[in-house]
Amino acid sequence: MATARLREHYTQTVRPTLMEKFRYTNIHAAPRLDKIVLNMGVGEGVADSKQIESATEELTLIAGQKAVTTRAKKSIANFKLREGMAVGAKVTLRGARMYEFLDRLVNIALPRVRDFRGVSGRSFDGRGNYAMGLKEQIVFPEIDYDRVGRIRGLDIVICTTAKTDDEAHALLDGFRMPFVKN
Repeated sequence: MATARLREHYTQTVRPTLMEKFRYTNIHAAPRLDKIVLNMGVGEGVADSKQIESATEELTLIAGQKAVTTRAKKSIANFKLREGMAVGAKVTLRGARMYEFLDRLVNIALPRVRDFRGVSGRSFDGRGNYAMGLKEQIVFPEIDYDRVGRIRGLDIVICTTAKTDDEAHALLDGFRMPFVKN
């Protein structure tokens, strides 16, 4: 597999910028991407298992890696949910696939979102991880709009090795994440 374009951008541009900005003396101290987790919850999957299968297939197409089915941890009678029932799909990306996905997210998928003005800069968790959600999975070009049975959203969590939100924000800024200007 060829090296991801964004990984080279990180080593040649982003990391030196971060080292200068935060005054790191060691290149390994500079924050870097750890993993990207994609999650698609399918509430109606309790009644219809085909919904879970289609969500898993779509997530596999988006990520370029096989998605796994997530299961309920405990029973909730109000939702007609039993422990162990399939409730969604997730996939964890690392390495070259992670960089390739981030590249597609920033340059292809996010600009295709309707009325897009940027992503929130407040979605950091305090430990350098960033979470965002998309309302439609069809913004990814891998998804064929005509074959989609139902529009579903998906959650994207970008985990970094940054210690603070400022470091993580600077890291994602280096990857040209389109943050809203406050």
